[in-house]
Amino acid sequence: MANKEALRELQKRLAERLQKVREQAPTRNWLAVDVAGFGFLLPLDQIGEIFPMSVIQSTPHSQTWFMGVANLRGQLHGVVDLAGFLGLTGRQSRRPTEAGSKDSGRLVALNNSLQSNSALLIDKLLGLRNPGSMSPNPQASAGKPHFVGQQLLDSQGRAWYELDLAALVADEAYLKVDI
Repeated sequence: MANKEALRELQKRLAERLQKVREQAPTRNWLAVDVAGFGFLLPLDQIGEIFPMSVIQSTPHSQTWFMGVANLRGQLHGVVDLAGFLGLTGRQSRRPTEAGSKDSGRLVALNNSLQSNSALLIDKLLGLRNPGSMSPNPQASAGKPHFVGQQLLDSQGRAWYELDLAALVADEAYLKVDI
């Protein structure tokens, strides 16, 4: 008899916990990266793996921001220099074969659900962030691309730009890598 009551109590507690989880708004977590001195927030559910810089085979007749293709875990990925694509200045462009040096950057492969075998070249990984540690910037400027979301400020006052990778890979300019 005591076992039945204990089981009912356990089921009741589990049902209450599940209900609380359903009622809570889902939180979005980001990977914070540095690109040419600018802070970007990449949604964790839209990124795949992070790779050290590897050898990139250049492709002829392509945009300057399209670095070429890289073999990442046996799959070919098109590599996009995010700073170059966004038109950011602050660092010199890299040669496609530059690999292995400490400051050569990282490749962030996009999640398979986005159906784009591409990877973004970023300068530095800066850890994970969540919305609770950020606040909207009231002085954010307009005129940004549609795939760049709101501008946020962290507790130190650094500006961060949310980047919607699903919208980025659907952007016409992103898809047009040839000259």
